[in-house]
Amino acid sequence: MLIRGVLFLIGFGLAVTGGVSLIAYLNLIAAGFSFSDYLSFIITRPECHLLLVGLFMVTGAVYSTPPKE
Repeated sequence: MLIRGVLFLIGFGLAVTGGVSLIAYLNLIAAGFSFSDYLSFIITRPECHLLLVGLFMVTGAVYSTPPKE
């Protein structure tokens, strides 16, 4: 149970970091980039991949079955 809680919290932190990075990079559109340029840019940024990693960790922590005792 403790490991699932830690996994959830780490995943949540990673998801927040990745989401904030995606929102921050939306300023590129205001600077004149097209939406396809924005998408091709965020695919190359490693901090934007943290959103997906965090979501998978949170999903794994929530939906994993507890160990049999």
